[in-house]
Amino acid sequence: MTTPQTLPSIAIPQAMLEVRTRPLFAMRLAVDDVVVVGETPAANRRIGLISAGRFEGDRLSGAVIGSGADWQSLRSDGAVSLDVRLQLKTDDGALIAMTYQGLRHGPREVIERLAKGEGVDPAAYYFRITAAFETASDVYGWMNRIVAIGTGHRLADGPIYNLFEVL
Repeated sequence: MTTPQTLPSIAIPQAMLEVRTRPLFAMRLAVDDVVVVGETPAANRRIGLISAGRFEGDRLSGAVIGSGADWQSLRSDGAVSLDVRLQLKTDDGALIAMTYQGLRHGPREVIERLAKGEGVDPAAYYFRITAAFETASDVYGWMNRIVAIGTGHRLADGPIYNLFEVL
């Protein structure tokens, strides 16, 4: 029988036994409209049009600019897969492209309440993302070399995320 620390004849180094993170930023998005594409060969598709937002953290803060989009796939198991592209502009003027994929699911009654725009405790459902960044900025070039994970909370007018750099 194997344990989390070992596989048959493979010792797992201590540094691989946990995931360490560092706070990156909190972000709130404004979703102005949702375009319901419908049942396509690929998915039951809808697209959330993201018009604005704000992100704030110890190392960077700024605005979500332009026209971002959240391509959602409504899965047959009740989960929603997210595929999002955003443009961030830091308070000091740097541009950063952000992409993230995510998954949101929970008990049917909780998801129905979210769909109606009702307030729901974020602990009542699962909402997680993985994010990557791309920038030409020398100041924020470190973001080109990180992966971030985040927790989400769905509000009637858009989501709130808390993101962490994976160390």
